[in-house]
Amino acid sequence: MNKFMKHKVNLIVTTYNTNNMKNLALLLGILFSAFYTSAFKISKKDYVEMWKDVAIGEMLDHKIPASITLAQGILESGIGNSMLALEANNHFGIKCHGWAGEKIYKDDDKKNECFRKYDSAEESFEDHSDFLLSHQRYSSLFSLSITDYKGWARGLRNAGYATNPKYSELLIDLIEELGLNEYDTYKGIGIDADALTQDIDGEHIRTNEHVVCINDNRVRFVIAKKGDTFYQIAEEFDLTLRQLNRYNSFPEYKDCLSEGDLVYVMPKRKAKIFKKEVISMEEPMYVNEISQKYGVAEKTLKRLNDFAKDSLVSKGEIITLR
Repeated sequence: MNKFMKHKVNLIVTTYNTNNMKNLALLLGILFSAFYTSAFKISKKDYVEMWKDVAIGEMLDHKIPASITLAQGILESGIGNSMLALEANNHFGIKCHGWAGEKIYKDDDKKNECFRKYDSAEESFEDHSDFLLSHQRYSSLFSLSITDYKGWARGLRNAGYATNPKYSELLIDLIEELGLNEYDTYKGIGIDADALTQDIDGEHIRTNEHVVCINDNRVRFVIAKKGDTFYQIAEEFDLTLRQLNRYNSFPEYKDCLSEGDLVYVMPKRKAKIFKKEVISMEEPMYVNEISQKYGVAEKTLKRLNDFAKDSLVSKGEIITLR
């Protein structure tokens, strides 16, 4: 029990002895509030662990440094603990500005200002990218290198993303404190993010154990060899098993690799960055199998085709990939 909790418990005991049962309901409320505050607030490192894959995915899709996205998320959402983050899934403090979706109101620079409300925090990360891409005042940022986090931080301040004159310094300090710039170079694949975001086909990178391939959705993968394990591939590409699991769409019961399995070593793309493409299924496949074959996120396939979680898609059925 931390010092904050001990103080609250002592307060409750003292008050209880003084007033008996009179204020028991109020005291229980204080205890619950103290427990909630202590137990459920997350740290900066927790926040990075939770959202780094999403930030990397946004970087690969839109050329916004993952370090900048993570630092802004930490700063704007109070490490995910702000009212906007908890009640509206809004991690970037983006106000309505013509927003057609759900809204939430709170005091900010002015009283009762309108902020965007999202169905999920991941949707907030996606909208953050769209917000930067769709406003002309941020256009100069996209001429900077993905690894130039200092230039991005200063550019955001100069473009008026926030009113705090020290906004760029706050972002830079967070990035350097937490080493967030390592996600801009994506070391696990041995190539920096500037190269990863180029529109290239057919490039191959050879490691000591595998040839890293790029599919037509520009997602990197390896083909499992006989005897390969999840742990071995995760270690080879400097990933955790949790990351490797999130990048792939294997069935829950699959606990070992088979020769010929496709294993993605980076987040799959969201399909919205491509022109629409439809295909006719050549064989029955589950949604997770389609995701694994084409390198398109399951969430996107479900949204585009109105699939349920475990849908089996029949042979000859027409589906939208992007």
